[in-house]
Amino acid sequence: MSDRLFTPRFFIMCAYSFTVFVSVFQLLPTAPYRVLDLGGTTAAAGLFLGLLTYSSAFSAPVTGPIADRLGHRRVLIAVSLVLTICSASYAIIPSYRLMFAIVVIHGLFWSALLSASGAYMMATVPAHRRAEGLGYWGLTSGVAIAVAPALGFWVYQRGWAVLCVELTLLNLLMAIIAWRLPDDREAAVAGSAADGVRPGHDAIPAASFAARVRRLSEWRVLLLTAAMALISFGYGGLTSFAALFADALSVTPRSLFLTAMAAAVLTGRLTLGRMLDGFGYRRVLLPCLTAPPVGLLILAFAQGPVTFLMAALVFGAGFGLMHPAYTAYVMGHVPSHRRGAAFGAMFAAFDTGIGTGSWVTGWIVHHSWFRVAFGVAAVVSALALPCFLFAERKLGFRSA
Repeated sequence: MSDRLFTPRFFIMCAYSFTVFVSVFQLLPTAPYRVLDLGGTTAAAGLFLGLLTYSSAFSAPVTGPIADRLGHRRVLIAVSLVLTICSASYAIIPSYRLMFAIVVIHGLFWSALLSASGAYMMATVPAHRRAEGLGYWGLTSGVAIAVAPALGFWVYQRGWAVLCVELTLLNLLMAIIAWRLPDDREAAVAGSAADGVRPGHDAIPAASFAARVRRLSEWRVLLLTAAMALISFGYGGLTSFAALFADALSVTPRSLFLTAMAAAVLTGRLTLGRMLDGFGYRRVLLPCLTAPPVGLLILAFAQGPVTFLMAALVFGAGFGLMHPAYTAYVMGHVPSHRRGAAFGAMFAAFDTGIGTGSWVTGWIVHHSWFRVAFGVAAVVSALALPCFLFAERKLGFRSA
């Protein structure tokens, strides 16, 4: 692998990720409004994101290894085309219950997209600049998240069908960009050989049923990333209900929280991204796990735009640096030929937290109020740090 970080392959992958997140973060904040328009409750509105991420989480341990076998570029092209069909179908669905059925299918392929794109990028960046490269790659999604909610609400004012048509075109563009990526299968074979695995053979012998089950996922990664699921609990609630909470407090624009959070993510990665690899992933990760619960607690007591902004900046600052540090830390314990499976395990934990957070937040808002919901999310997120330390010690990673 070249020591160069900024290669054509890197920039094409960044363009792909930017398009992905511009598309999905127009859908996620506006979908709850569509569910309410179709007669659903706030609990049902939270279930839209919940079903997407649950479906993604449960399928990720399987779709990750499948992406390793089929080739990550192939999977990215195929998934982009499937998501094109899903986006188009949202425009003609007359019932929020049918939307839920489609979003389950959406989630199945979403997990494959996340696993394949993460593994492809891991093979693109130099090993000694891993956290820096992942952080810069994450900037593309951060920029997308900063602009997509406001763009989505602007398009939504022209009609739900107009928004769905735009999302369909973006997903087609994703497929075209993925088609432009270099084929990754030869690199995957080389990476497996470097790890002592012969091409066409698995690292774990397929002699027993138990071995086949173990091969489905990196179960050690699932244990380690349980802390990420606790942090993403709050993220799921924010994605679905920050805009509705802004409406309740008469804070404008309604996309203020998500935009400010994304700005904090971008600022942190631009100013500190190059230091992650040299400073140490764990040293960055531990303090970053404490910031999201503080941001959620501030949001629970927010009274207007100033406290709204403060909560978004605190949450985004911690979350933005936590993600690349967490990913680089975990990938340092996984062989290259198992990266798709490892990313699948990570996204399973992450999406489970998002789905649970979205659904539980919606249920609490329906039966109580936004402040109670975000207070509960702050408590759940605060458990992430002790959970990580316990898993790390249990797996022996700290001593290693």
